[in-house]
Amino acid sequence: KALNGKAEDFRRPGHIFPLIAEDKGVFVRQGHTEAAVDLAALAELGKAGVICEIMNEDGTMAHGDELREFAEKHHLRIVSIQDILQYRIEHEKLIEKKVDVKLPTVHGEFRLYAFLNKITGSEDLVLVKGNVSGNDVLVRLHSECLTGEVFGSLRCDCDEQLHTALSAIEREGRGVIIYLRQEGRGIGLLNKLKAYQLQDQGKDTVEANEQLGLKADAREYGIAAQLLKEFGVTSVRLLTNNLDKKKQLEAYGIVVMEVLPLETMPCRHNLKYLEAKQLKMGHVMDIKDKLIFS
Repeated sequence: KALNGKAEDFRRPGHIFPLIAEDKGVFVRQGHTEAAVDLAALAELGKAGVICEIMNEDGTMAHGDELREFAEKHHLRIVSIQDILQYRIEHEKLIEKKVDVKLPTVHGEFRLYAFLNKITGSEDLVLVKGNVSGNDVLVRLHSECLTGEVFGSLRCDCDEQLHTALSAIEREGRGVIIYLRQEGRGIGLLNKLKAYQLQDQGKDTVEANEQLGLKADAREYGIAAQLLKEFGVTSVRLLTNNLDKKKQLEAYGIVVMEVLPLETMPCRHNLKYLEAKQLKMGHVMDIKDKLIFS
């Protein structure tokens, strides 16, 4: 009845609020509404659900360990929103290959594949060198940076990291670069430029994002894991300073055998940006002894 419900089906007054879930569920919004509808759909019970919040004795809302204790006490099964997201990524194909071409570059010749991302509608790219099916593949997960890679901005080190990775894979003779359309650590170009304005006023990159009401890093690498599996990659040596990439890939079934630092030389324009990545975001890098150039 819930699927065809009308206003008269609800008793009033009552503490009931009809909610509408995003069509693509937890892929686009990790909310309780989307999780409930996704879970019901996965159980083939229709795309509808009822949600409620559990309160502690003191009237506060229960979270985390409190919910786990409640579930254990009442012999209930418990699942997190992240569990549902991970399950859907592992069991639903979210990419579609559209085209592949030969791509000669200043670093060497690669094969470039374009995939439609069915969640965002964007085109994610994969550059491949050699036969990458199997283990021990050199891999870089790289998020788009228009300002750095097109205009040569010195506010970040994205362009240098990308070309260092391309050069390393060319020397190796075998490897993959996943180029994800996640501008500005997933917040989009306009928000990234707004964050730049706040940085010009003294905020660091984390503080700027948070002042805008955004995550310091909103990137998600489930699609990257699917793209690697599409090419038969099972284990990787990951070119990154960001251990969250390792954590996410392993959660989606890709074995990370080694993390290889991808450090660049800081300059006065990106020093504060790099310091925030190291000190606030846990990136494995050491910039304190590097020469600063102007």
